[in-house]
Amino acid sequence: MSNWTADDVPRLDDTVVVVTGANSGLGFEATETFARKGATVVMACRSTDRAEDAAAEIRGSAGSNGLDGTLDVRACDLADLDSVASFAESTREAYPEIDVLCNNAGVMAIPRRETQDGFEMQLGVNHMGHFALTGQLLPALAAAGSRSDPARVVTQSSGAHETGEMDFEDLHWEASYSKWAAYGRSKLSNLLFAYELDRRLDDHGLPVESVACHPGYAATNLQLRTGAESSLPFAEYGMKLANKLFGQSAAQGALPMLYAAVADVAGGDYVGPDGFQNMRGYPSVQRSNNASYDETDAERLWERSVADTGVEFPFETATPPTP
Repeated sequence: MSNWTADDVPRLDDTVVVVTGANSGLGFEATETFARKGATVVMACRSTDRAEDAAAEIRGSAGSNGLDGTLDVRACDLADLDSVASFAESTREAYPEIDVLCNNAGVMAIPRRETQDGFEMQLGVNHMGHFALTGQLLPALAAAGSRSDPARVVTQSSGAHETGEMDFEDLHWEASYSKWAAYGRSKLSNLLFAYELDRRLDDHGLPVESVACHPGYAATNLQLRTGAESSLPFAEYGMKLANKLFGQSAAQGALPMLYAAVADVAGGDYVGPDGFQNMRGYPSVQRSNNASYDETDAERLWERSVADTGVEFPFETATPPTP
């Protein structure tokens, strides 16, 4: 595990990987590595134009030998449950077996606004959209897992989960709003979901593992968008400076997600950088904060997520038939 890099990702021929937010930052870096190793990568992105540009860049970087894998750009707006459902249906039809789902896309510390379905945007995109997507892709994940190794669901969290607090009476911040507190809650929700999903998969005997990860401090456009939308003067400049001084590259920040997707980890593990304060370094299995392992909160969040999204996980019907 020491000094594990993208070069250690094994060959992924005949593997199908879905990556949300694949057109930039961590998602772009992971997509490039997966495709370079031979995988078919479904790029689930809100903007297909930006995703096509990203796909062209990845293909161009492969050089004269071409790209080993395949890139398939598809529209998926996590802030719109109809878009999520449409993406999931068409992707299941095209790929009845999905080996890895990377729940990676996200927004961070933005002014309060709501998704198409009335959710607070950060919780809606970072958690609710991914909850709905995972539930609707579960049959394809279970089908892939029945072939050999278990399929994987990898959910991207953040060290900011440590600041998160669950308030089920005001889950969507309708009474009051703090953009950083809302971000922390969304990242804590990612972990509560990831661990609860793994418990339920295990209880139903499905060949799918749920693993969580975080990138440490990775310099990506996420911070720049946060700065650009801030009402504070010089916020965008401050974010750029922080990225330069403290951030590791997006490629390095993507390593925990890659490791969680393909390395020898167990369901329920949490992967992040092994360096100072887990802000940078190489991927290692770690422990998130105590609140993230609260099974009562995890069950409450699951029930609320089902009620809010209308998505029931088909644990019984997703079980692949025995040959």
